[in-house]
Amino acid sequence: MTKMTWQAPRIESMTLPSLNKFGRRRLAADAQSAIDGVSVETLVERYGSPLYVTSESRLRANIRRITQAFSSRYPKVIHGWSYKTNYNGAVCSILHQEGSWAEVVSRFEYEKARALGVPGDRIVFNGPNKPRPILERAIAEGALIHVDHADELALIEAIAEERRERVPVTLRLNFKTGYSEPWSRFGFNLESGAARAAIKRVKGSRHLRLNGLHSHIGTFILDPRAYAAAASTLCMLAREIEADGTRLSYIDIGGGLPSNNALQGIYLPPEQSTPDLDEYAEAICRAFLDGTAYRLENGEERPALVFESGRAVIDDAQSLITSVVGRKETADGRPAAILDAGLNALFTALWYDHPVRLASPARGELRDTVLYGPLCMNIDVLRHSVQLPPLAVGDRLVIAPVGAYNTTQSMQFIEYRPAVVLIHGDREVSLIRAAEDLEVVCAQERLPAHLAPAARQTAAPVPALRVAGG
Repeated sequence: MTKMTWQAPRIESMTLPSLNKFGRRRLAADAQSAIDGVSVETLVERYGSPLYVTSESRLRANIRRITQAFSSRYPKVIHGWSYKTNYNGAVCSILHQEGSWAEVVSRFEYEKARALGVPGDRIVFNGPNKPRPILERAIAEGALIHVDHADELALIEAIAEERRERVPVTLRLNFKTGYSEPWSRFGFNLESGAARAAIKRVKGSRHLRLNGLHSHIGTFILDPRAYAAAASTLCMLAREIEADGTRLSYIDIGGGLPSNNALQGIYLPPEQSTPDLDEYAEAICRAFLDGTAYRLENGEERPALVFESGRAVIDDAQSLITSVVGRKETADGRPAAILDAGLNALFTALWYDHPVRLASPARGELRDTVLYGPLCMNIDVLRHSVQLPPLAVGDRLVIAPVGAYNTTQSMQFIEYRPAVVLIHGDREVSLIRAAEDLEVVCAQERLPAHLAPAARQTAAPVPALRVAGG
């Protein structure tokens, strides 16, 4: 019998490049060479890289679908377009054409909505910071003012007294739903008694009138039951308020509906983890129908249902084209690419694993790849892990959905902010925000006279550095 030679045991990692963590075999990378029929290369040649690309057809289809889901289930529905989600003028104008009101949270957003032609009485004014001048304007123009805190309520009452009129207000509330993490920062808390105290104050004022109730339970809510519970709570409180003959015009359920983006920390892919919008509409409207039935017993109309969806409307209607500017290998041996867009243009990469597609046919096997942005910051990572084929300098990547919050949160940090285009009609492309340059970035700066270039030229010369050994 031959004696076997002893070998020291060893451990080797197993690499499965053709499998993803869900077990589905991927034979090739998904490629996307065009957006709404327009070539990615053509878009970059005309407008540069990086570049935000907005689809008008997808945006209109999204808002029609979501408003139909609610209006087919409840008799009076108002959609307030959330400006903070994406306040590009073209995007807002498309949604206003489709019948959406404006939901704003600051003086800036209020003034932008008015500049776009939105009447004051079709603006829902939220937010914790409403300075007196903009409050005075909003009151005069008939905006729907949602009160966030007691000091704001006192300021509105003082303005109303000066105007010798009775101003309608809506109270923003927060409370537990049992199905979502409580958002207690904004509005008056129901469980603590602050909400009922605010209601009592408004009812007892000669200069205020309670017009509605509002609650925004959070963001990217994945359980429709949370909205059903919130709607039931609001309707129950409305019935309590109206027991003395007071009548509320509307109840606002807020926003927070999710998109089919890949939220970090969620194991299942979006198509499996995100409920359909009809499920949310059914849960909310059923609770409203049950909670407002007492109005019909008295021969009255139900209050209007207001909702403020943003992400679910715009997210998948916008893409980001970015280009590979360099390659390297990480310390653990994985391939990495440096892109011309980073967290400055895609801030939501901090909490989403945005889908990434190559704009050209794949070359080689998929590998676990890291995507870095161009910023001199260690946190500037767009994807810590994504399956991609070998990349080359000049390759274009299409990242989508990116329509929610990225253009509004994009930064003038290290890099200029990129252009935004709109694809509409028969593959027509319009520039809806020009790329920034030095003039734009420095336009608001003011240079004191003693720091002007002419003054610097007459200053004492700076001593030259000595080079060792020179």
